[in-house]
Amino acid sequence: MPLGTKTKLYETPNHPFQGERIAGEHDLVARYGLKNKEELWRAQSELRSYRREARQLLSAAQGDTEGDAEAAESAEFLARLKKLGILDEEDGLDDILSLDVTDVLERRLQTVVYRKGLANTARQARQFISHGHVTMEGSRVTEPSCKVAVAEADTVEFDSTSPLTDELHPERAEEQ
Repeated sequence: MPLGTKTKLYETPNHPFQGERIAGEHDLVARYGLKNKEELWRAQSELRSYRREARQLLSAAQGDTEGDAEAAESAEFLARLKKLGILDEEDGLDDILSLDVTDVLERRLQTVVYRKGLANTARQARQFISHGHVTMEGSRVTEPSCKVAVAEADTVEFDSTSPLTDELHPERAEEQ
C-alpha cells in the first residue's frame, strides 16, 4: 500500500439515526444482497459524483464560453454512462439528475448474475462470485461490486471448471 492516508470511497449519512432512511437502506441491502451498508453508501457516493459532473457540464453549457470543449466532454460523459447501462440511449444530461441509486446497483456483477438466473438469490450470486465460479469475458471475476457494461452482460457465465456448470447441481437456479 502506498504511503499516505487512505481516503474513503463513500460518505456516511449526516444524521445517523433516522428511522425512515435506515429502513430504506435495510430494504436495499436485502434486495441487492449487499454485504453491508458501506456498499450502499459507496453506490450513493458514485451517483452523487455523476450528478455533480452533470451539473457542472450543464452549467458550462449555459455559459457558452467554449462550446466545442464542453460538448465533447459531455458527449464522452454520456457515452460512458450509456456504455455502463446506467443511462438509456436516448437520455441526456438532464436525465442524470433524476437517476436513483438502484440504477447504479443494477449494474453490479452480483445483480447481473442474479438477474440472468445463474443464482437463486442475490446473496447466492455474491457467494458464487466470491468463490470464483463466475467469469466475465472468459476471465474469472471475484469482485461482486464490479461494474458490468451492457456489452459485457452477455458474457457473464459460470467458469468452465466450476462444478456449477452441471445442470443437475443442487445449488443451480431452478428453471421456470
